[in-house]
Amino acid sequence: MLRRSLLALSRSDRVKGLVATMPVSSGIVARYVAGESTEDAVRTVGTLADGGLLASLDHLGEDCHDRTQADANVDAYLKLIDALTVSRETGRAEVSVKLSAIGQALGRDGERVAIDNARRICRGADDARTTVTLDMEDHTTTDSTLTILRELRTDFPATGAVVQAYLHRTEQDCRDLAYEGSRVRLCKGAYKEPASVAFQRRMDVDRSYVRCAMVLMAGAGYPMIATHDPRLIDISMMLAKRNGRSTEEFELQMLYGMRPDEQRRLAELGHRMRVYVPYGSQWYGYLMRRLAERPSNVTFFARSLLTKS
Repeated sequence: MLRRSLLALSRSDRVKGLVATMPVSSGIVARYVAGESTEDAVRTVGTLADGGLLASLDHLGEDCHDRTQADANVDAYLKLIDALTVSRETGRAEVSVKLSAIGQALGRDGERVAIDNARRICRGADDARTTVTLDMEDHTTTDSTLTILRELRTDFPATGAVVQAYLHRTEQDCRDLAYEGSRVRLCKGAYKEPASVAFQRRMDVDRSYVRCAMVLMAGAGYPMIATHDPRLIDISMMLAKRNGRSTEEFELQMLYGMRPDEQRRLAELGHRMRVYVPYGSQWYGYLMRRLAERPSNVTFFARSLLTKS
């Protein structure tokens, strides 16, 4: 119930008006968001690299309904890629892109706008010798996102996909995506979805996650296991071993600010560990989804709001 309430609050203009004026450096925000600027993002990549960690950078700006803002988000990604190149960090970092931030939500022409904009980002990343992963959002965008992925992979075959284990369809999507050269991030899912399309019980989501991991590890692609659940990590590593995969043939992923000691421990054991690093001024929706996943932080968050008010 608390998770559902927090996800509902993520769409509340009233709460957003209060929270969004908190500085990004304050308490709970800084724990999950690297900062607002490109410089903050690149600096975080360097810090993570010092600990043996890779990064996937997300410029926050989802649900964009304005073409000018979509273009600005594309420019922000290109600026980021240039900054990573100058700092010589492209070997340690890729970028994650939400298609809704670059035009997908712009009505009838949204999909074409998103493809064109994603192509610009992919071209910049390719020139810089890094990669792009297309984030997955709520279930209404899944077909569109996979369609765009297929088109982008024609010219940029390393473009990564994301699948969400809580959707009923995802095991089949994994089968469709588990081909040679295909990079696939498997996560549980962070959006409020109806029972008609998504598993509602944690146990059912976990079981789906394992089934999907089995498909990806047995396939010819490159699995990216995105979870903080130690049981699922252990199961995924066991599946990798069973399928003869070395530590270079899959990777583990966690969110910035979540289990940082465990991230470093796994990296020290020789695993490829990538940290999903969000940055930018539009951090509100992202933060509320992280709180929904970890309600133990709500007390700290509420105290921050009370102090502010």
